[in-house]
Amino acid sequence: MTSQPTPTKAADGPGGPAEPDGGLQAGLKNRHLSMIAIGGVIGAGLFVGSSSGIATAGPGILLSYALVGTLVVLVMRMLGEMSAANPTSGSFSAHADRALGRWAGFSIGWLYWFFWVVVLAVEATAGAKILEGWIPAVPQWGWALIVMVVLTATNLVSVGSYGEFEFWFAGIKVVAIGGFIVIGVLAILGVLPGADTDKAGIGNLTDHGGFLPNGPGAILTGVLLVVFSFMGSEIATLAAGESEDPQRAVTKSTNSIIWRVGVFYLGSIFVVVALLPWNDPSIKEQGSYVAALDSLGIAHAGQIMNFIVLTSVLSCLNSGLYTASRMAFSLGRRKDAPKAFARTTSRGVPRTAILVSVAFGFVAVFFNYKFPDSVFLFLVNSSGAVALFVWLVICFSQLRMRKIIQREAPEKLVVKMWLYPYLTWATAALIVFVLGYMLTDTEHDGRETVLLSLLVAAVVLVIAVIRQKTGAGASSVEASDDPRDGAEVKVG
Repeated sequence: MTSQPTPTKAADGPGGPAEPDGGLQAGLKNRHLSMIAIGGVIGAGLFVGSSSGIATAGPGILLSYALVGTLVVLVMRMLGEMSAANPTSGSFSAHADRALGRWAGFSIGWLYWFFWVVVLAVEATAGAKILEGWIPAVPQWGWALIVMVVLTATNLVSVGSYGEFEFWFAGIKVVAIGGFIVIGVLAILGVLPGADTDKAGIGNLTDHGGFLPNGPGAILTGVLLVVFSFMGSEIATLAAGESEDPQRAVTKSTNSIIWRVGVFYLGSIFVVVALLPWNDPSIKEQGSYVAALDSLGIAHAGQIMNFIVLTSVLSCLNSGLYTASRMAFSLGRRKDAPKAFARTTSRGVPRTAILVSVAFGFVAVFFNYKFPDSVFLFLVNSSGAVALFVWLVICFSQLRMRKIIQREAPEKLVVKMWLYPYLTWATAALIVFVLGYMLTDTEHDGRETVLLSLLVAAVVLVIAVIRQKTGAGASSVEASDDPRDGAEVKVG
């Protein structure tokens, strides 16, 4: 049985009671949000995608990660400012809706949903490959089906079950990377007992062609290869709307993003390039983390990393389904999607939004097995630049939303973007520069990814403009997509 969203009384300013967001329930505990925030920045791409970046930029890949990490920190600071003032399941889409117009909220919301349902297929296939290697009696498509069904079931039970699964998935990732860094540092210092540390040392950063063996231009190429592994940092701001204290959760997540990026990305990649020469063939053949562990003579390093990668894949699947469904819920609530998307069960679960999202995920999985080099390749490439589009929209939304918050509820500015508006403009310019540089990249499909993503974005944008011109949907939206704020603002 489903129920329509019903308004709840407004909270008494910041830090007010965490009431359900239009039918959703505050089922996520503080420990869930903390681990989602920490683990959300660690994707499977870090484990399996870093090898190509290292091969391209050498030790200079550290600068690529530092550049993208800085970009993510700045974007998440902007998003944190808006989300701490108005926690909502729609996050940046709802903020764009209010700050830029309904066309913006509609477009970026649907593009983000599209990105995550494609990710569901990518991650389900990656997980199925690992599981088939362990238990070949079950075909790969069977494992993909099992993984998708199990995680769909956990999301359908309650938001608390999603949070519990993600707590343990993220916990394993955090412990694994923490352990990897500790072992690596001990090996680099030459004090790891029983390890073969002949290849390890800080000298690996400069001894094999220098710190930038392929020239400074490789730093930007490295940026293109690593930027998408950071997608997911914003999940905590979506999940905060279903927590006991949304404002506190968003504030805590925003303030911790710097050390999370520094430790988990820069820290672990530093260990990899210090343990092995960047041009060691095992990095590309086995993967950077497996190669690093193997170089120390650690037994069963490949299987250990396969387990960690599988955990990361399941975490990404779990969070991807949650994120896609909550964005669909928010779009439904703002009348930018079918009304059924905004209905919730008695447990506060947007069942229709979950089922529709996973259905498209299943379709994408089918295309991956039947038409991997045509239809599925198009889906992957046409959603590839969405991360950068989202970050750009967050920049422009924050520029306007700061003025709105200052005018209407300045006490809600508990998180502030640094050096506003100059640093916001600088961040937007850097994102545009990265997109422009991608157009020059033909070796790693950067140009095709940007052009196809722009094509899909243009189609969605045209639909959004037509809807707005014809008056489709509501003529106004709630200020924050959260009934606790109890206000409506005309837009468009």
